[in-house]
Amino acid sequence: MFDTKAQKCVKQTSKHVSDADRTDYAYQLAKHGRYEEALALLDTLTQPNTAKALNYRGYATRKLGRTDEGIGFYLQSVKLDPHYAQVREYLGEAYVIKGQLALAQEQLQQIKSICGNTTCEEYQDLAEAINGSSKT
Repeated sequence: MFDTKAQKCVKQTSKHVSDADRTDYAYQLAKHGRYEEALALLDTLTQPNTAKALNYRGYATRKLGRTDEGIGFYLQSVKLDPHYAQVREYLGEAYVIKGQLALAQEQLQQIKSICGNTTCEEYQDLAEAINGSSKT
């Protein structure tokens, strides 16, 4: 299990694993292509409706090809935390997949406002996705 305090995977020594650690581990599973496992782990959260958990649920769902469902989770996350740049990046990427570039551009501008510039990773990644989609 990933321990956020130690910043590494550790052997689980108790039955209690915090929602924060489960959420972070679910994201790591999703980033490594283990989307179904990530969703199953997110299903075990005692507080599943946090901005972070909803964002990661949206990410795993979108990566499984269920883009509209993923957008729904992203929008719930944005409602809980409008200044969460990562969810806006992923929402923008989902809009790119759907061919809704104007909506993706809106998210890009929101990220610029949140970060205060265009150099944050979320801005760069979404800008790249938007630019890449216009070349195909």
